[in-house]
Amino acid sequence: MRYLLLLFTAILIFPCIAAADYKETFEKEFLSKPWAGEQLEEDACISCHSSDTMKQQYRAVVEEWKASWHAQNKISCHDCHGGDPKDATMSMSPQRGFVGVPKAVEIPEFCGKCHIAILKNYLESGHGKAFKSTGKGPNCVTCHGSHRIGKAGIDIINEQTCTKCHSYDRARGMKQALFVVEKKMGELESDINTLKGEGIFVDEKERALFSTQAEFRALFHTVDVSLVKQRTDEFTKRLGLIDKEMQDIFRELRFRKNFSAFLMLLFTGMGVVIFVYSKLPKE
Repeated sequence: MRYLLLLFTAILIFPCIAAADYKETFEKEFLSKPWAGEQLEEDACISCHSSDTMKQQYRAVVEEWKASWHAQNKISCHDCHGGDPKDATMSMSPQRGFVGVPKAVEIPEFCGKCHIAILKNYLESGHGKAFKSTGKGPNCVTCHGSHRIGKAGIDIINEQTCTKCHSYDRARGMKQALFVVEKKMGELESDINTLKGEGIFVDEKERALFSTQAEFRALFHTVDVSLVKQRTDEFTKRLGLIDKEMQDIFRELRFRKNFSAFLMLLFTGMGVVIFVYSKLPKE
């Protein structure tokens, strides 16, 4: 009788234990992950740095990165710092290419792994030569920051940033030299976004603009005002060709909209005429 009682108790307890295990698994595997749609790939670097056990200064790095131009273009931690984001145990292993945080003197080459043309121009510039000879002075992080990296643009040249090293007069001259081309690139980018919003395929124009932007902004890193002014006409002509093709697309789009409106008015008018005619008394 006693054995039967123990067996009966075990039968009652086992489902409770199984249910507890199931609940824990359910919360871990399902509630913390999307149920449907695209299954997001876990990133050990982001998971660790976002955890409550991490110091606030390291958690802040993830928030800064999420707001960055890098994040918008799917450039993640391992793309810069190396390591294995898919394996938490090996995420910081040198065997998986982990290089960690670069020393100050390593920053230009660190960023230059991707920004090759910019690195070349920077190293040949007054900024780069000063940095190489003294180990001090402006490097990539000085102007762009380390994790909250914004989209490149003329606004990065400002009094607050530039006066860390020299007077703003020198920087103002560069900003004025860049203004015409940068303004036109901004207008074309806005036009491209407008056409994309209309469902128009403009990938070719977008690639042409991106290529021109990249080359012009690499040129800026020479920090040579006279060279920028000298090549302004060249870039203005290139942007002019893109602009002409864009305006042709806008004209065709306006024609289609106007023609569609005309057809709608025509058929509406025909419908009204038919309706009125149908109501006329028959002889």
